[in-house]
Formats: sequence, structure tokens, C-alpha cells
Amino acid sequence: MNKENIAQVAHEINRAFCQSIGDSSQLPWDEAADWQRESAIKGVEFKIANPDATPSAQHGAWLKDKTDAGWTYGEVKDEAAKTHPCLVAYDELPVEQKSKDYLFVQVVESLKPHLASQ
Repeated sequence: MNKENIAQVAHEINRAFCQSIGDSSQLPWDEAADWQRESAIKGVEFKIANPDATPSAQHGAWLKDKTDAGWTYGEVKDEAAKTHPCLVAYDELPVEQKSKDYLFVQVVESLKPHLASQ
């Protein structure tokens, strides 16, 4: 197992969760845009490098990565316009969106022991 495998599992769990709350905008890993797959891999790398990082810290790292890449807050996620409704402080996220950070952190924690030396 490598970081991309862990990112793929985290992405698919996130996609399933999103579908459960009525958000069908997430594509399967193999169909997801490069930026989205890269974002998941960066998230895995952050959690591995920061094993004590909380879901809030995980969101903060994602937020910084997105804003550094030119994304801004927008009511609708729009790849072309680089807008995303989750580009807010963790405390401002709805509980459903916070749940995605908890899920991501737990997936990485659960799969990290299976990570092959790289």
C-alpha cells in the first residue's frame, strides 16, 4: 500500500459520505480531476507527517493548500472558478463537512500501518 492507495480509499469514503447527505458531485477516484486526487494525496502526506493532527488541523492544511493554489470561498464548488464552500475556518463548517475531516483522519490512521516504506 502507498500514499496514493490511502488517498484513494479516503476519497471513496468521502464520496460515499457525500452521497449519503445528498451531494452527488464527487466523482470516483479514476474519474476525479487531477487537482482533487493531488489534494487527497497531500492530505495523506500531511497526516503522516503530523500524526497528532486533529481533524481541525487537517482542515487547516487543506484550506491553506487550496488558498495557496488560488481557490477562494464560493457558495458552490466550481473547479473553473476555483471556488469552494468549505473554504472557511473549521469552526464555521457545518457538522456534515466537519465529519469529512474526521473520516479522512481515521482512514489515514487505520491504513498507515500498511504503508510500504517509500
